[in-house]
Parts: sequence; C-alpha cells; structure tokens
Amino acid sequence: MKALLDAVTSIKVKLGALVAVSVVVVALLATLGSSAGVPVWLTLPVAVLLTLGVTQLLAAGMVAPLRSMTEVAQRMARGDYTGRVHTTSTDEVGRLAAVFNQMAGDLALVEAERRDLIATVSHELRTPLAAMIAVLENLADGVVPADAAHLDGALAQAERLRRLVADLLELSRLEAGVTRLQDTDVAVRPLVTDCLGEVSAAGRTGEFDVAVPEELVVRADEARLRQLLVNVLDNAARHAPNGSPVRIDAGRTPTGWWLTVADRGPGVDPSDRERVFQRFGTDPSGGGTGLGLAVARWVAQLHGGTLRFTDPAPGRSGALLRLELPDLSSPPEEATMTAPTTPPAPSVPPTYTPLPVEAPTPPPGMDSFFGAFWPERPGLAGLRVVVASALVGVLAGATMTFTAPGLSWVLVLLGAGTAAYVTARHRRNAFTIGCTLLASLLVLPLMLRDAEGIALLGVFAAAGVFLIGVTNARTPAGFLLAGISWPLSSLRGLPWFGRALRVVGTGGRTPAIVRTVVVSLLALGVFGALFASADALFATWIDALVPTLSFNDLVTRVFVGCLVFAVTLAAAYLALNPSRVEPPRRVVEALGNRFEWLVPVLLVDAVFVLFLVAQATAVFGGHDYVERTTGLTYADYVHQGFGQLTIATVLTLFVVWAAARKVRDAPTDRRWMRASLGLLCVLTLVVVGSALHRMSLYQEAYGFTTLRLTVDVFEGWLGVVVLLVMVVGGLGHGRWLPRIALVTGAVAVLGLAAVNPDAWVAGRNLDRYEATGQVDLVYLQGLSADAAPVIAEGLPADVAACVLRDLPGNQRSAENDDALGWNLGRARAEDALAGLDLDATRPDAAGDPCGPIMDAYTADPAG
Repeated sequence: MKALLDAVTSIKVKLGALVAVSVVVVALLATLGSSAGVPVWLTLPVAVLLTLGVTQLLAAGMVAPLRSMTEVAQRMARGDYTGRVHTTSTDEVGRLAAVFNQMAGDLALVEAERRDLIATVSHELRTPLAAMIAVLENLADGVVPADAAHLDGALAQAERLRRLVADLLELSRLEAGVTRLQDTDVAVRPLVTDCLGEVSAAGRTGEFDVAVPEELVVRADEARLRQLLVNVLDNAARHAPNGSPVRIDAGRTPTGWWLTVADRGPGVDPSDRERVFQRFGTDPSGGGTGLGLAVARWVAQLHGGTLRFTDPAPGRSGALLRLELPDLSSPPEEATMTAPTTPPAPSVPPTYTPLPVEAPTPPPGMDSFFGAFWPERPGLAGLRVVVASALVGVLAGATMTFTAPGLSWVLVLLGAGTAAYVTARHRRNAFTIGCTLLASLLVLPLMLRDAEGIALLGVFAAAGVFLIGVTNARTPAGFLLAGISWPLSSLRGLPWFGRALRVVGTGGRTPAIVRTVVVSLLALGVFGALFASADALFATWIDALVPTLSFNDLVTRVFVGCLVFAVTLAAAYLALNPSRVEPPRRVVEALGNRFEWLVPVLLVDAVFVLFLVAQATAVFGGHDYVERTTGLTYADYVHQGFGQLTIATVLTLFVVWAAARKVRDAPTDRRWMRASLGLLCVLTLVVVGSALHRMSLYQEAYGFTTLRLTVDVFEGWLGVVVLLVMVVGGLGHGRWLPRIALVTGAVAVLGLAAVNPDAWVAGRNLDRYEATGQVDLVYLQGLSADAAPVIAEGLPADVAACVLRDLPGNQRSAENDDALGWNLGRARAEDALAGLDLDATRPDAAGDPCGPIMDAYTADPAG
C-alpha cells in the first residue's frame, strides 16, 4: 500500500483516495452486517473503529515526512545539522522533503565553514598579536632599546594584522551573495604593470617577466580585476626563488581572454590544487594571510570565469596559475552578478555541540489536541499489547457470541482486564491492585446470577473501579474523567496503534512470528480437515471444539470479536498511558468571611430539623392524622417522599464538600465547621433512616421488587458515605473519602449480588402471601431464573408450574446447553423445574389450564 501511495504525485489525490477507502469500508461493513442480521448497535461502532484504524494506517505514511521534518528542524535548532528526511514519496510533501534536505545540507556546510573560520581566524590572529605584545612588552620594560629595528618589527606585525582584517572584510563582502561589477574597458598590460608596482611596494623584491600583448583590452571590473592580480602576483612572488623571474602571459579566446602566472617555486601538489583556494588554505609562512587566493577565485567566479592551478609546461617546474574570463561586453554598464556556488563541503562531517536553549515548538498530532491532559510517554509497549487484545477479541468471538451471560462472558472480561493490567503503568500501586481484584469479583455475578440487571450493574461497577484504579484517580472529578478517558483512548491511542502495527515487517523477530502463525494455522486447518474426514471419532472431537459456522454466524462472530478487541485495546492503552485525571496538588488558602458558608449551612440544618419535626408528628399522629391532613393514605404518603429524600442525601454531600472548601484554617472557623457540618451529617443520617423506613412500610403494603431492594441498598450506601464524612473528615483525612466511598460502593454491589435479589424478593413476597393471602403472580413470572427454586418450593406445584412455565424459553435454554454458557442461577432453576409438570400447563384446544389457577389468587397492584 505504501509503495502504491508513493507513486502518486499529488497529495490531493492521496487524500481523496483516503476518503474513498473510508467510505467503502463503512459501506461494506454496513452491508455485510445488515445481510448477516448483525444489530446496528454492534455494526456502527465496529465500522467507526475500523475506519479510524484504516485512516491511521494510510494517513501515517502521508504525514511521516512532515513528522520527520519537525524532528530534524528541532535538532537543527539545537545545533545538529546532520539529520535528514528519508522518504520515497513523490508528491508535494516528498518534494518539500527533498528541498528541506538540500537546505539542511547547505546549513550544515555554512555552519562548518563558520566554525572553521572562527578557528582559523583565531589561530591567525594569535600569532601576530603574541609577537606584537612580546615586542611592546620588551620595549616598555626596557629590555630592548626603542630603535628603528625593533619598532619596525612591531610595525610589521601590526601591518600583518591589518592585511588579515582587510582580506576578511573583503571576503565577507564577496560571500554576501550579491556584488555589483562596474565593467569598463580595461587595458590588461598597463593594469598588470600597476599591480606589479603595488606588489613591489609591499616588499616583494622578485623579478617579473611580462608577456602580455599591448593591444589586449577587455571588458571587466577594473578594481576587482586589480584585486585579483595583486593577490595572485603577490602569491607567486612569495614562492618564486631568488634569481628566477615570475612570467605573466595573456591572450584571447573565442569567448573571452586568459592570463597565466608561472613561477619556478616548489609548485602545488595536484591533490592540494583545490585546497589552496579555501580560506587559510595556503601556508602563511611567507607573510601572507592565507586568504589571497580565496579572494582571487571569488573575483574570477563573479566575472563568470575560472581560476585554477594547472600542470606547468613540459620540462619546467614550479606552479602555473591560469585565469580564464569572459569578455563582459554584452551586459549593461552596471551588471549585477550573483555570488557563485559555495565550494564543496569537506569530506569529514561537521561536528556540533547542542545549544542549551530549546526551540519552542508546538506538540504534534494528538498531543496538540489532548494537550497537557493526556501526554504520551516515549517508549510505550506496542505490539504485545495489541496482540493480547486481539487474542481477547478472538476469544470473545469464539465463545460469547451466541451464548447467554455465563462462564464465557466472565472469562472474556477477566482476559480483557488481565491484558490491560499486565502493562499498566501503576500496576504495582496498592490501590490499583486492590481495584483490579475488586473489579474481578464484580464480574462474577455474570456467572452466578441470572438477573440481567444485577449482572449488568456488576459489569459497569467493575469497569468503573478498574478504570479508576489504573488511572490512580483520587477525587470525584478524577473518577469522572477516568470514565470519560476510556472512549477517548480510542482516539488518543491511534498514533500508538499505528506505530505498533508498523513494527510488523520492519525487522527483528516480528516477520518470523507472523509467518509462523500463518503457516501453523494453515497446517492445522489442512491436516485437521483430512483426519476429520478419515476418522469418525476424531471428527466428533473436532466438532466439539470447532463449532459449525454459517456465513451469518461467522460475520456476527467477527463483529463481536472486533468490538471486544477495540474495547480491550482502549482500556489497555489507558492503563499503559493513563490520562492526567488529577491536577497537581496545590495548597489553596480559603478566602472569604465565615458567614459566607456558615449561614447557608445553618439554614440547611434548620430545614432538616423542621422536616424531622414533621416526620415525628406523622409518626405520633398515626395514619388517621396523615390522611386527615394530607388526603393521602399512609402508604401513599411514605412512598411519595422516598425519591426526594434520596436526592436530599446526595445534595447534602455536595453542601458538605462546598462548605469545607470555603473554611479558613483558623481554630474558630474549624470549630464552627465541625459543629455545623457535624449537625448536618447527623440530621442526614436521620433522614436516611426515615427514607429506609418509608420504603419498608411501602413494601409491606404493596410487596417487594428487585428495583426497590436496589434503591434500598443505594440509600443505605449513601448513609454509610455520610457516616464516613463525619468520621474520616472529622479526623482530618478527607482526601481518603472518595476512594473509601468507591470501595464501599463496590462492596455494596457485591453484597447485593450475594443476596440474590430476585430470590430474596420472591421469598419476601411468598412470606407476605402466607401472611395476607395476597401475591402478584404476574410479577413473579417476570423474575429471572434465580427466583425459580424459591417459587417452586414456596407455591403449590400446579401454581409454581404456571408461574415458571415460560422460564426455559425466556432463558434461551438451547444456548445454555453449551458449557461455556454455564450459569449457577440457571443451573439451579433447571433442577427446580425438573420436579414440576410443565407440560400440563401448556395451552391446548380446551384453553389455558393456568387461567383459572392464576385467577384464583388475588394480586394487588405493585404500586
């Protein structure tokens, strides 16, 4: 796929292909799911998640050069110019990467030249400065006399410094990039004669043999050409031996003219003929600065010509410098010439020292979207987490797809939790370990109870407790953010997921492992099919292990497996790289006056006291007083306020939290807080007791239901939290309250499942039937298989058979035949149903035999 995308030369075409592929994937999955009968609630999330995965895989290759450019640019900001962008893309991004690499190379060369220039200039300046200082110190100390000889020595060193600085300034002007050439008609021989005079005036005493034609007139910049000739003639004079003249020749070419300077000195080795034109490339021992030839070549290149050393004539020794320039007769009088290309980079790569200043750069990709809330740590484990999540998805598709909640569901959930926990960042934290164990217990009702509401409540509680544990949340806000982070991790972890998949095929053992798995599965399928067709007994074993699948069954299992894989992978990423659900702890001083929080709390206390007085009046006044004053029956009266009292309990906890944040750390304020909030908590406990009493009276009047029992447990848990607020908060350990409340809530859910709510409710209703002769058989028919043993034992056989006759069909008994769907509640129900004659309760031509039996019992409304 990457090779195909690299061949596309337009980023717009790539983006269009990405959109098209995403649309095709969604359409195919929707069509496939609809034809196989997969429900929409399962098809839609799988389609969205798979589309996100495909987008990540395809888009990652498109933006990879941009990410690489960002990294290289950051390194360049720190002084490292060795990085390059490696890409095979041919689109706009690929071309940008190529230009970026060229720019990086140019910057590396400039940086290397800058460092070389600083080093060499420092070296060149140090020698004359040291000599001058030594001479001046001797003169100042009277070590040597201040005669002409010593003063001339100091002057010579100062003159050398002047020439070096002048050459450096001139070279900087030439390297600036643009220089204007003032071209005029120049007679070459007179110009050479003048240049020889300047060289002689500078102290060069050598001889010169000028063989330049008098008629040679060229178009050039006379000042620049003079600068070039002075430098090359001075260089030749320094190296020419005494008594050996330097010869200067010149002539025309079809497109310009040439000039040569030859001396009988030691010459220039062919391997050094380019190096001597670099700055400080020549030996300055003869009095030069090492910059003359560099300036001369720049002048030649500015004119569009060349300056180089060539082999001397046969039979001659020394150096031969040849200048070839075009005749500038066609350009206007003032021509602008661009500086020539920078010389080639040295063969040794430039070294660098990282700068201490970090360049500010925006965070890339998902980091900029999630900000500081969810940064991604480097070096996260990838492939093994994905593989573990994929195995859980395969297990789910193979075992729990067409199976009622039971053993297989518990195994899948425990496998998902294990896959997420083993790589969790806080897996050694005591709170995380405790939450993981508690979550494992909370999923067991799926296997122990048939009541779907209780099992579902346990699963949601297990998920919440586990997520809070792996994120190490401490506050209610952190608990909420931990739950929100789970679905968000499917987006946050996309780059990590893409990197994990790109590991496959990049080397190491991964390709070998993938090939081994594919070959093993292929061999298992081929030989398993052959042996199954050859032996009937072996075939029965294979049938027991591998279910017979239709096309629709296979599609449904794939959808379930993909969904479980995605959910498990999201939880695993959250555990591996938890979001920052808790802000850094800060000590915040409470501001404000005491009355700002004390007055509202005291008013709430007064309202609670007034309510409790009303409750006491109702209790002591009796049923007649309530009916006379309110117009409601006592049962209606107690039922009416239960929900409001539950909400009041929750709001009380919020009032305590808000008031505690406003209290200043002063002894008087702390005493008032303990008194007012303590009174509020005591009154709230009384309200909780009143609410539970109201529900008890209502249940005695109208019967018991699983929902009412669950609400009782919830209200009781709120009372425990209020009590914890009084005790733990009063001791000054309020930061532990959220986690203690979480643990007690999870224990309450476990306790509710242990009570077996449907069986308990059925038993209480049958006790009420024995006491009052009233029972709601229709409600008992709607209970789960957990209540079947109690109903079969507490009602006459014919009545119990009528109540339970639809239970096997409702519980999908055909699915429960599989051992993976085993459930303790349904197993006990099957034992209870075995003693009842369910066939006698089936409707026939004579009518429904259960009709008269059901009518014989009085069933009052459930209220």
